[in-house]
Amino acid sequence: MTSTSAPTPATPASPFRRIMTISLVVIAALVGAFFVFATLYADFLWYDQLEFESVLLTQWSARSAMFVIGFVGMAVPIWVSIFLAYRLRPVYARLSSQLDRYQEVVEPLRRLAMWGIPVFFGFFAGFAASAQWESAALWLNGVSTGEVDPEFGMDTGFYLFAMPFYAGVVAFASAAVLISLVMTAVVSYLYGSVRVGQGELRISKPARIQLAVTAAVYILIQAVSLWLDRYLTLVAPGDRITGPGYTGVNAQIPGLTILAIAAIVVAALFIVTAVIGRWRLPIAGTALLIVTSLVVGVGYPWVINTIQVQPNQLAMEADYYQRNVDMTREAYGISDISTTEYRAETSTEAGQLRDDAETTASLRLMDPAVISPTVRQLQQHFAYYSFERNLDVDRYEIDGQSQDTVVAVRELNQAQLESPTWENTAMVYTHGYGLVAMKGNERTPDGGPVFLESGIPSNGVFTEMNYEPRIYFGENSPEYSIVGAPEGAAPRELDYARGDESNQTRTTFEGDGGPSVGNLLNRIVYALKFQSEEIFLSQYVNEESQILYDRDPKERVQKVAPYLTIDNDPYPSVVDGRVVWIVDGYTTSSTFPYSSTVSLSDAISDSNVPQPQLRIDEINYIRNSVKATVDAYDGSVTLYAWDEEDPVLQAWQKVYPNTIKPLSEMSGELMSHVRYPTDLFKVQRAMLGTYHVEDAASFYNRDNVWATPADPQNDDVKQPPYYLTMKMPDQEESSYSLFTSFIPPGTGENSRNVLLGYLSVDSDAGSEPGQKREGYGELRLLEVSSDTTVAAPGQMQNDFNADPASADERNQLQIGDSELVLGNLLTVPVGGGFLYVEPVYVQSKTGTSFPRLQKVFVAFGDQIAFEDTLAEALDAIFGGDSGSETGDEDVVPVDPEEGGTTDPEEGGTTDPEATDEYAQALADAQAAIADKNAALADGDMVAYAEADERLMGAVQRLLELEGATGDAPAPEETTAPDDGQ
Repeated sequence: MTSTSAPTPATPASPFRRIMTISLVVIAALVGAFFVFATLYADFLWYDQLEFESVLLTQWSARSAMFVIGFVGMAVPIWVSIFLAYRLRPVYARLSSQLDRYQEVVEPLRRLAMWGIPVFFGFFAGFAASAQWESAALWLNGVSTGEVDPEFGMDTGFYLFAMPFYAGVVAFASAAVLISLVMTAVVSYLYGSVRVGQGELRISKPARIQLAVTAAVYILIQAVSLWLDRYLTLVAPGDRITGPGYTGVNAQIPGLTILAIAAIVVAALFIVTAVIGRWRLPIAGTALLIVTSLVVGVGYPWVINTIQVQPNQLAMEADYYQRNVDMTREAYGISDISTTEYRAETSTEAGQLRDDAETTASLRLMDPAVISPTVRQLQQHFAYYSFERNLDVDRYEIDGQSQDTVVAVRELNQAQLESPTWENTAMVYTHGYGLVAMKGNERTPDGGPVFLESGIPSNGVFTEMNYEPRIYFGENSPEYSIVGAPEGAAPRELDYARGDESNQTRTTFEGDGGPSVGNLLNRIVYALKFQSEEIFLSQYVNEESQILYDRDPKERVQKVAPYLTIDNDPYPSVVDGRVVWIVDGYTTSSTFPYSSTVSLSDAISDSNVPQPQLRIDEINYIRNSVKATVDAYDGSVTLYAWDEEDPVLQAWQKVYPNTIKPLSEMSGELMSHVRYPTDLFKVQRAMLGTYHVEDAASFYNRDNVWATPADPQNDDVKQPPYYLTMKMPDQEESSYSLFTSFIPPGTGENSRNVLLGYLSVDSDAGSEPGQKREGYGELRLLEVSSDTTVAAPGQMQNDFNADPASADERNQLQIGDSELVLGNLLTVPVGGGFLYVEPVYVQSKTGTSFPRLQKVFVAFGDQIAFEDTLAEALDAIFGGDSGSETGDEDVVPVDPEEGGTTDPEEGGTTDPEATDEYAQALADAQAAIADKNAALADGDMVAYAEADERLMGAVQRLLELEGATGDAPAPEETTAPDDGQ
């Protein structure tokens, strides 16, 4: 007898386990929600502190609205399709055994699937739509440009603002309807509305109506898409131009019109099927539509192009090439360029440079890409400060004269701290100190720069303006710093040291530069953001503390103006007593009709910017619409509408109202430092390589295409443009300008390195508050006459390297451990021809190595000079007449007995009756400088601090004596030439 045991009853789940599970899930959800909140809240605090919170709120609200629209726009049609297909299913349909099994699997999940599938697709569509919110914003806020395209006569604003949005809407609607159609077919098949068997297809009436109507809607959307494609042809790249040519206008666009009408007819046939139940008509119509698309979309354009266009291309395409030339020049701001044929002189005679003396006197000998090690050696002072590899150029009015300068910010370099504790990196070493400025066209006898502002503490022309030297916001600032303290508290932030702890200069940040971390919530939020528990636990964080982060000027401008493409070369200037970073911002588009596209990364990259950081790449429209400033002390960002007529900027101003100030509010001092931006100029020179011609025939023949020359020192990268104060042949006086040159395209044995063109742009905006100087931004192009062959930079560099006359001198300069470093090779139109100037530096191959300017290479025509100074080199070429009345003016000599430059304009003294006391103080200062440099080279910071203290004492005595005599030189200018000896 067999016995069976009763099944063991299931053990009920423990109430404690359920409670723990639920609690853990709730806690995890709360923690996740707090992390999300912390991220959003930190972003809001950053924008709110800068008073740009409206930018963030606009983005949040627009993204949220577009997410909802995208979610509903996708989920609702899919849900309706599934619901109708299920609701209208045949109740008593005889299903196959296979479908019965399918239904057994699906039915328990039916309700979940009916809601889950639409939600799934809705989320994807919502996120995709939210990413396209800018397109919708431009459509809603687009403006008229007042210009029309040459084919349809539509305002170009339609292409800039509306067409991208319409294309996105059509693509979205097409996807939503197609998915709905597929879902309808699947549900109808599973529940018997659509049956396939025994060689025939049977569709119930409700399913037929739903499928036919959905298909009709889909075909109608395709008709709209085809109609819109007619306008898209105006921004589509072709074989030679962007936009339709003869074939496009006479075959492709009419073909798209025919297909759009045919699609409407096919959609009507699907509606007929929904009524009468005959599928043959829409099926035949769809097949005919496909055949028609092949005939009118492919075959007919091929026939037109092969039979009519190719045998007579210029005659047939000339009008359309002209459209491309005109619209491209307009889109890149090169339509009003002033072009002059230039018959360059290659022979020389005395007095030839007399009319261009002002230009030759302003030629920059201090190459900002070369002298950074020299500036670092002479001006870094402390290991925790540093300078950029490429310095910047600017100009200042000094004693009533405009002076081209090379400038550098002494930024903080925490990587060199001896004790990188959290307290030191976050609260003590928080900022850089001082702006160093040098004359661009002068040097000391030993080849060093002539400083206009230098030293710690700062001394020079900016110090006389009582400027704020502390740099809290720069290109190499720390990730974050915590600054600020209650009134009366001892300062903690280090400016610089002069020896022991008791002789350190410290400060407390007094601006409004970052969000507060003075309350518990904010400390927790930022401790999470930077994953640093010290922010929360440190006793030094107080109620007045602020946290400074996102400190790079480009990043700050990009965040407050996300629609801008930011120039890769922000530069510092002293404006109204503050160091500010000046940043250029561009509005761009890729949908300007008939305008050819350029790759920003290709156009901008050169030896100074080998790998540009870009928000977008392919564009066919650009404007320098915004000038921005970032205060180096408190990080405040100010945006100015530089091109108030730019329609793209006008649209964005409507999206982000009250974020951009009008040009009228720009101060005169700031106006005197803004300049024509380098990245825009590079884009324009890239387009002018082809589009310097203005007629279709020249464009078609491409017999006059230009290229940007390679950097003379590196054939793998392009030569960058340079800023100089110079006078073009058609100008009455010199102006601050940016220039570049052009050569024939080609590489290897087929290349010809001769000068074909020379482009400059007037970069001086003037100094009138809120008003650009007339002439600013004027592009001038010199087309070198084919009658004369002028060597281009690459050929001239080769001639210099192979010059036998200077070979011995160059070899002598490289005796031992020395090596030559070549500076920027400048090309300047003077004396009726082109003058080449290249500074030549010498530096050690080992040990402490930094370049000193020792020689200047100058060439004009086939004449080459290699001399100690620019004036001597010019005299050697032009028969002893350099055009300058001051002779050896690019060298500022130092008289060790007198202690200053012998040029009274430089603050030097020519008084032979200087007191012994003054001479002794000067000697003490020079000895202290020598001891400082020796100690720095040996790494002996104690000796360095002692020498620095002696230097400050000597400087103080010099200042007192200067006040007594009234004619003594400024101490920094006195000692700068000997610094580092």
